[in-house]
Amino acid sequence: MAGRIAFQGEPGAYSHQACAETRPDMEALPCRTFEDVIEAVRSGDADLAMLPVENTTYGRVADIHRLLPESGLHIIDEAFVRVHINLLGIKGAKLDDVKTAYSHLVLLPQCSEFLREHGIHGAVSPDNARAARDVSEGTDKTVGALASELAAEVYGLEVLAKHIEDNDHNTTRFLVMSREPNLARRGNSEMITTFVFRVRNIPAALYKAMGGFATNGVNMTKLESYMVDGSFSATQFYADIEGHPNDKSVQLALEELDYFTSEVKILGVYPAAKARA
Repeated sequence: MAGRIAFQGEPGAYSHQACAETRPDMEALPCRTFEDVIEAVRSGDADLAMLPVENTTYGRVADIHRLLPESGLHIIDEAFVRVHINLLGIKGAKLDDVKTAYSHLVLLPQCSEFLREHGIHGAVSPDNARAARDVSEGTDKTVGALASELAAEVYGLEVLAKHIEDNDHNTTRFLVMSREPNLARRGNSEMITTFVFRVRNIPAALYKAMGGFATNGVNMTKLESYMVDGSFSATQFYADIEGHPNDKSVQLALEELDYFTSEVKILGVYPAAKARA
């Protein structure tokens, strides 16, 4: 076994699926919270962390941007996982038997058309994998779970209906994080550099800070703001750019950024996933 990779949730969660797909040779370590995932890597209980950052349907994952800069960990890879939602039931159950399906609050609206069509009531569970586990521990054919096929495998459930999500593009982006950065890789693909920064309290600071990326031809693929320290004025920005800090164009852009900011912290440099295309 080539080490352990920590994820938030119970076995069978979509974060577990991300671990299985991108690091199949590693043992997946379930953790209760995102903070526990980070601490598992910091303490040495795990070698890597698998953390979701955004989803094409429901947007940014809450709290992640706040946690990453203070985690002490470094992004070494990204992974895009297609979220297929399935209706799971106990052995011997049929689709027509199910009257109530449990899942996470975020997943239920993504299957609203299927649930309405089949007259199934959606009920909230703390976690989709937890819902699958709870169903597996009972004997009621009328109760199902909305979860991954991996959850069905983990808990010995039947897949009563596959890929029932309303949108056919539902994808979650994950970041793989390590205790040590890896700046040596260049690879055959584009590199992504992720960083956070705070602008100085001067007029048009953000506009001027972004100017260096435009004038040096550096493509910024993500820019998000969020409040820090409970202040409406202390805004931090999270950014992804194409390129490596050793690229001359990126060097010049970051130098200009530094002039208009009070803090810049690089969170990771890693190859762009093929799924980006």
